[in-house]
Amino acid sequence: MRVFKVYAIKNGTVIDHIPQGKGLKIIHLLGLDKSCNNIVTLGMGFDSKRYSKKDIVKIEKRELTAEEVNKIAVIAQTATLNIIRNYKIVKKHQVAIPEILEKIIRCPNPNCVTNHEPGKTKFLVIKKKPIQLHCYFCERTFAIEEITIQ
Repeated sequence: MRVFKVYAIKNGTVIDHIPQGKGLKIIHLLGLDKSCNNIVTLGMGFDSKRYSKKDIVKIEKRELTAEEVNKIAVIAQTATLNIIRNYKIVKKHQVAIPEILEKIIRCPNPNCVTNHEPGKTKFLVIKKKPIQLHCYFCERTFAIEEITIQ
């Protein structure tokens, strides 16, 4: 007998290999907790061969934008994205932090010009593990714990 813990979706995106406990944060970050347009399934604490435990987020009838994928990469570097069409995986890839992050992070420096001009942020990724970001405008470097993702 075959048992399914989470059902298959016909079309949409599956975010797999999310570090345990970060699935809900991804749902919030993508605004899926405020949207009534998509069915979202959250699975937490699944066994994982690679990471011991993992979370999974399934978003029906929606594929993520590049900006949304970059947001996920900042908080869940081990995540993989599966694009599903007609119940089949048509594209699968590991998220990766780009060298430059624009418009998705708010600068923690209260004096930075970007905090007075919304949508005008640009960070250079100095280090990927652990993440360190350098603000292009105020020229300060921050650890991942110090930043806020928009």
